[in-house]
Amino acid sequence: MAEQTLPATGREWHLAARPNGWPVPEDFALVEAPVQAPGAGQIVVRNEFLSVDPYMRGRMNDVKSYVPPFRLGAVMDGGAVGRVVASEAEGFAVGDAVLHGLGWREYATLDAAKSVKVDASLPLQSYLGVLGMTGLTAYAGLLEVGGFKPGDAVFVSGAAGAVGSMVGQIAKLRGASLVVGSAGSDEKVRRLTEDFGFDAAFDYKNGPVAEQLAKVAPEGIDIYFDNVGGEHLEAAIGALKLKGRAVLCGAIAQYNDTNPPIGPRNLALAIGKRLRLEGMLVGDHYGLQPQFVAEVGEWLREGKLVVEDTVVDGFENTADAFLGMLHGANTGKMLVRLNG
Repeated sequence: MAEQTLPATGREWHLAARPNGWPVPEDFALVEAPVQAPGAGQIVVRNEFLSVDPYMRGRMNDVKSYVPPFRLGAVMDGGAVGRVVASEAEGFAVGDAVLHGLGWREYATLDAAKSVKVDASLPLQSYLGVLGMTGLTAYAGLLEVGGFKPGDAVFVSGAAGAVGSMVGQIAKLRGASLVVGSAGSDEKVRRLTEDFGFDAAFDYKNGPVAEQLAKVAPEGIDIYFDNVGGEHLEAAIGALKLKGRAVLCGAIAQYNDTNPPIGPRNLALAIGKRLRLEGMLVGDHYGLQPQFVAEVGEWLREGKLVVEDTVVDGFENTADAFLGMLHGANTGKMLVRLNG
């Protein structure tokens, strides 16, 4: 198998303390750790891009969930893409580009079976965004969970984020009658309509969400794609038409609350309207991957999708990038590009 001299150590990020409310820089520690040589069937990857995502906030709490919590004093993980620098695995050579789940570190030693080789002719960062988990979440959530049909009116919260901006564009390309979104600044609102093709958008900080939604979607909505929760979900329940659908993808407005969140006060409307509110995890929809890559890849080649990532340079800035993402500092996907 191919061999390459590996550095003795590499940097990685550890969870130093469990956050109480909003995470702070002191909750993270940048640590030097040995780089392990690959065993049989393993590869070593020098990461080039790391993903920081809202779901990681939940993993910082010591509670049972659909994925185990991060361990205190241990390296965290997440989506990453990079190049193989050492291999003891059949079919993987030095220089191959691979996608895997051991981010938050410069070098990852892992079983080759837990990685996926990707086409390096496309930008590697796209496999963490539009062609990765982010894109599949938007695609599967809208089409499979939401049961989207041409002519549907769609409302997306957190619409300038990685998933939200994709949901709106996919809805338009699939024939939505109306696509509206909410975001947290006037600039993001402008970008939604001028760059991402939304029919209308509003800044949720400028007034009650229900009132602003009624102005841009006076006849109601068929699908709500929820990335925020809280007031947004309550407003959407009020605006959904008969047999409307809500895709519950995220609730970033509540991730850092120290008190139990107040649920939608109008949930009883779901009875009379016969609404369907369904939570989703992207891992349940990997069967859509071939269809997703074929359709979205074609849109990319044809220039029909606007893809924007917010890229923070420097591995040492990974924690800051994560904190910035939680505070809405990104448009599109938040990524970290490793230097060197």
